Amino acid sequence: MAGINRVYAAQLAGLPVFGPDGESIGKVRDVVAGLRLDQQPPRILGMVVELATRRRVFVPMLRVTSIEPNAVTLATGSVNMRHFHQRPNEVLVCGQLLDAHATLTGADTRVTVVDAAMEPTRTRDWVLAKLAVRERSTRLALGRRRTAMRVLPWNEVAGLGLTDLTGQPQGAGQLLMLFDTMRAVDVAATLRDLPMKRRHEVADAMDDERLADVIEELPEDDQKELLSYLAEERAADILEAMNPDDAADLLAELAPAEQNRLLELMEPEESAPVKRLLAYSADTAGGLMTPEPVVLTPDATIAEALAHIRNADLPAALASMVFVCRPPTETPTGRFVGVVHFQRLLREPPAELVASAVDTDLTALRPEATLSEVSRYFAAYNLACGPVVDAEDHLLGAVTVDDVLDHLLPDDWRETGLHDVTDGADGAVLEEADRG
Repeated sequence: MAGINRVYAAQLAGLPVFGPDGESIGKVRDVVAGLRLDQQPPRILGMVVELATRRRVFVPMLRVTSIEPNAVTLATGSVNMRHFHQRPNEVLVCGQLLDAHATLTGADTRVTVVDAAMEPTRTRDWVLAKLAVRERSTRLALGRRRTAMRVLPWNEVAGLGLTDLTGQPQGAGQLLMLFDTMRAVDVAATLRDLPMKRRHEVADAMDDERLADVIEELPEDDQKELLSYLAEERAADILEAMNPDDAADLLAELAPAEQNRLLELMEPEESAPVKRLLAYSADTAGGLMTPEPVVLTPDATIAEALAHIRNADLPAALASMVFVCRPPTETPTGRFVGVVHFQRLLREPPAELVASAVDTDLTALRPEATLSEVSRYFAAYNLACGPVVDAEDHLLGAVTVDDVLDHLLPDDWRETGLHDVTDGADGAVLEEADRG
């Protein structure tokens, strides 16, 4: 195999994966190792690769022809499309081994695993040959410096068997550092591949805003499981940090007593829009909408409108349209005047008022409009976002096309990816043979 002869797992995670002709396959998300009963280094079985469809598949190491600092190349552009499932004797190097607590062999020195290095053997196998560890110390006072990191052979570190990894509490600092470079949807997919214990440890270590973003990207069952694991006070904080429509969708799946308890623990100004959304059926415009679109009064300037849609935290669909209403501008607003499309904003002088660019002809959705009606509305008007108003012309919120798609796709689309296809029989046989 061409390329470098020692690869650290944390540096490998996130690298693009290409086929022999340069075609893009996906990204490396983790490395799978087979733990042994003796002290010999574990054999690297393969990599978890995330395809463009978000599906995570297993790629055997024998299919890897090159590992370079900026990419991984496979011997074939064809991969087995079966979703990756961890086996009992396997460990996810990034997901489970990093942050693990261990001791040095023959000593009472406690260490934490910071990274793990894989190296090729003469038989073309790769093994988890070395571990980067840092000594754990309870003496943090008196200005004690952080202990230095050491790189040791695998057999000089004890306490990393499957029982150890599944039984002991584990930090999440190194894993969270990897997550810093990943989108919330990718972090959510990684969490789903982790054992339950490890998933909970990562959730405990995440800040509320980041965890809220990740929970929004999880399948419904995983959302409920993680929310039930959290203490009630923190669960309420997470719901406050979520988008109101996502929080309402999640709360709607809970038992009434649990739903009411969490709503009571939320701050009133945070729970109010969520309660309004819960009053609508989930498959109507009212249930699909977000109550926090960009709303301006007619006397706002084009420059102000552009400043609002430039907000990096604003989803792209919501940034496609500014809603013009009479005061108050919090939903439900004063009388709805119309919308200004972002392309129109780009063509107008910055000092002009948004009132001069308002589209008053766009039909608005009613909150009771069905999912089918909302879908036809978006197809007819070629929109990414649309207004929802009540009978008195108050703006209640906005429906975005991604929320519509979320409800049109099968319930398990986050778990299966966009395609449920498999490779030929040869791929399945090769996977089984190289992962035994």
